[in-house]
This record gives sequence, C-alpha cells and structure tokens, in this order.
Amino acid sequence: MERDDVIEYSLHTHHNEEQGKKIRKKIFFVTVLLTVITAVEVGLGAFIKQGSDIWPLVKWSFIVMTLVKAAYIVMIFMHLGDEKKTLRNVILVPYFLFVLYLIFILLWEGLAINDALQQNAF
Repeated sequence: MERDDVIEYSLHTHHNEEQGKKIRKKIFFVTVLLTVITAVEVGLGAFIKQGSDIWPLVKWSFIVMTLVKAAYIVMIFMHLGDEKKTLRNVILVPYFLFVLYLIFILLWEGLAINDALQQNAF
C-alpha cells in the first residue's frame, strides 16, 4: 500500500547538471574543511602536553577552530548562509555577543580566582 501523506522531495529536484556539480563541489569543500579542522584539533590535543609553554596558544586555537566549525555548520547545514543578510545578522549578532560575554565572564572570574589564590599563598 502506498502512503499518500509522504512527499518524496528527491523526485522534485529541478536543477541541471551544472548546478548539481556546483552543489557537490560545495559539499565536498565543506566536508574536507571540517575534517581538516577536526584532524588539526585532535592532533594538537594528542601531541602537545597541557603543561607546555605553547599550551595557552593551543587553547585559543581550539576556541577559534571550534567557532569556525560552528559557523560553517550553521551556514551550510542549517542553510543560514542562503538567507538574507538581515536575517543572518539577527541570528548571528546576538550569538556572537553572547560568546563574547561568556569569554568576558571566564576571564574576569579566572583573574579573580587567581588573585584570591595568590593572596592566600602569602
């Protein structure tokens, strides 16, 4: 028995081969980019020890790479990149401000804890 409440969207594609190649190229690029970023993150985490002098740089690079991956996922897989610039800004600007606020809280509290520990040490 065939269901009449299910729409098969793959049968309604209306693009030519040129557009199909463009779509596949975009998907391939995003897949390779996210894979490379993830491999770099895993490599940095596996080969650089937490106590080393370069570790603060590694932590900031993790933050930057994670934000780049999140932006690509939102723009490509959640189709926000296809929307108008105004809608994109309405969604992304509060998110960006919230991330900045969280970083501010992290740094502020971290400095306060560091000061308290240094005062107790003496």
